[in-house]
Amino acid sequence: MAESRNTEMLTGQALVQKVKELESLSKEEKARACGYYTITKKGTERVNMMKFMNALIAAEGIELDSEQSTNGRGGRSASYRITVQSNGNLLIGSTYTKQMGLKPGDEFEISLGRKHIHLKQLGVDDESDS
Repeated sequence: MAESRNTEMLTGQALVQKVKELESLSKEEKARACGYYTITKKGTERVNMMKFMNALIAAEGIELDSEQSTNGRGGRSASYRITVQSNGNLLIGSTYTKQMGLKPGDEFEISLGRKHIHLKQLGVDDESDS
């Protein structure tokens, strides 16, 4: 685990300015010069590129996350299709439940048709069926 750092991690405009000043260096050298490294207990230096890149993106004012984000790890986007699993279950992923604002314990009434399954959330007013 990381033990210490000699330099404070730069953020915001200070980070952007320092990166511009160091244009001739590699990404790793820029990250280190901006304080994005740690010294492990064994004395090994580790550059934290992910933290550095995220700080640089934030400093530039680029918003990667939004309300419509499918998941925080950059995974697949919602396809609005599911497949019956080998055990017969249908799994509705968290992308859909998050988009609807569902929480653990929310209940649904299931009604079956010939070619459809309808889920109706219980305990909420019928505001809209969007």
